[in-house]
Amino acid sequence: MKNYGFIRTAAAVPAVKVADTIYNAEEICNLIGKAKESRTSLVVFPELCVTGATCGDLFRQSLLIKGAEEGVARIAEACRQTDMTAVVGAPVPYGGRLYNCSIVMTAGEIKGIVPKTYLSADEHRTFSSGNDFLHGNQVWEIRYAGQKCTISPNLQFKIGEAVFAVETGEDLWAPIPPSSRHAMSGVHIIAHPSAEYEILMTDRYRSDRLRQHTAGTSTAYIHVSAGFGESTRDHVHAGAAAIWENGELLSQNERFSISPSLITADIDIEKLENLRRGKTGNLDASYTRIYVGDASCTDFEAELHRRIEPHPFSPESEMDYRCREIFEIQVTGLATRLRHINCQTAVLGISGGLDSTLALLVVAMAFDKLGWSRERIIGVTMPGYGTTSRTKNNATDLMEGLGITSREISIAAACDQHFKDLGHDKSVTDVTFENSQARERTQILMDVANQTNGLVVGTGDLSELALGWATYNGDHMSMYGVNAGVPKTLVRSLVRWATYNRFEDLSSILLDIVDTPISPELLPASESGEIQQVTEDLVGPYELHDFFLYNFIRFGYTPSKIMFLARKAFEGTYDNDTIRKWLKTFMRRFFNQQFKRSCLPDGPKVGSVGLSPRGDWDMPSDAWSTLFSSDIQ
Repeated sequence: MKNYGFIRTAAAVPAVKVADTIYNAEEICNLIGKAKESRTSLVVFPELCVTGATCGDLFRQSLLIKGAEEGVARIAEACRQTDMTAVVGAPVPYGGRLYNCSIVMTAGEIKGIVPKTYLSADEHRTFSSGNDFLHGNQVWEIRYAGQKCTISPNLQFKIGEAVFAVETGEDLWAPIPPSSRHAMSGVHIIAHPSAEYEILMTDRYRSDRLRQHTAGTSTAYIHVSAGFGESTRDHVHAGAAAIWENGELLSQNERFSISPSLITADIDIEKLENLRRGKTGNLDASYTRIYVGDASCTDFEAELHRRIEPHPFSPESEMDYRCREIFEIQVTGLATRLRHINCQTAVLGISGGLDSTLALLVVAMAFDKLGWSRERIIGVTMPGYGTTSRTKNNATDLMEGLGITSREISIAAACDQHFKDLGHDKSVTDVTFENSQARERTQILMDVANQTNGLVVGTGDLSELALGWATYNGDHMSMYGVNAGVPKTLVRSLVRWATYNRFEDLSSILLDIVDTPISPELLPASESGEIQQVTEDLVGPYELHDFFLYNFIRFGYTPSKIMFLARKAFEGTYDNDTIRKWLKTFMRRFFNQQFKRSCLPDGPKVGSVGLSPRGDWDMPSDAWSTLFSSDIQ
């Protein structure tokens, strides 16, 4: 079975009885059994879960410390029948001092003990800091629960291809958490056993912290807090558990439950590894890396414990915020360029399609921002052989509704003459027939801009750039491309958002444009006047291509992994053969059409994926796609 770079992890919250190590060990063993049923490779338990975290001065009692050690031995024995790694919390004595430790065990063997570094004020009454073990280069060994192992805060553990480290409780809230240094030295996953109590806003504050921290360090984080059964003398423990990956919440439990809980999530090690490439880091030799074994043999094909977003450029969450921000970026970028070159007009072709509509809305908002009259915006409709009344009327009505200057310049006569000059039969609707129209339109826009001391605003989007679905030196070219960072699936969302938040008086026009099939309208319309050239029939569904583009560029995934993820994301929408067909098309076109991206005009990047040759995507125009295409099974 192929793991596709994933590892299954779990966060487990047992119900505890304070100071009852026998009961607690049994509860932990039960949850280990449940984690085994899910074919989990790594399960993390709360801080001091073997004894309960709220024992107070009972931690000074030798009988409790001995009971904890016996409990750990019993838990290790329960792990012996599994190939799973468990992290459990217990008080560990060493050198006349007591340490709050996380004990890492696999298949009955204790692999290492990690003492907590940053202690709370209350903990200083009982525990010593793990900093005690950081003096010099000594390797500290301990015999615990009948086994000999290493004890140190600087331990890292390797499961298969994944490397994890432990950061306990308050360590997360330090100005420079230990996990930051671990991440810089190559750790993918941070196990975070905790015993923090819950007060108002704790959950939100913790979530914000983990979102920012995992995104900043490109790590995954398994957080699990002490829960039901801990003392409620002064505080309440909620038993919060959450698994984060690079700023994204993969799984979380219901807090304040009186029952034990176990959550699982499949962490993408390949994603984290690829995100780190090119980032500055130090391979710190002070860390000791311990191999604990292979990851569990998990069938990710059968069941993947994470959601795959089918529309990564336009997820449903926070769309209002996303659209508002993107418009601000586009509008500010264009306004800055317009004012810098001191032009008198902005010129753009208006087709009645999605891309030119979004560009026009951006131009209108930019002129409003500058305090310029919209009459200085020149929208040009250029009907040709394939123009339909629906798109032409929408274009005209939209320009009128926005109060811009509109011009209509037919390209038919110019193209007729051009075909005559070329000796091309107009009835042959080949690539010459199509591209001549696109270049004629671009020439008109450039000349109108010269005529009016203006700037040609490009309308082509990121998806078209990825596929090379543009005529070289035709719609491929402009003086500033406002949509260059916006993929097709997001264009529709932005136009719809603008309809309800900025241009409600034009809603009937804009919503009809949103519903119009995507087409370059370069081939003659049908006898009934309908669009005959539908782009997605030719190059494939844009939602698939945008999914391919995002995962190929953002995370550097192999085509075979993208295929796997697409099957999960679009299950019930596209069959395997359809996904495979269009993925092969994407790879072929992406490589073959790089020459168009190597000379793009300026345009604003709006998201994490961009194809500008000036910093986002540096690729030779003559790279071969053979290796990538052959990876698609």
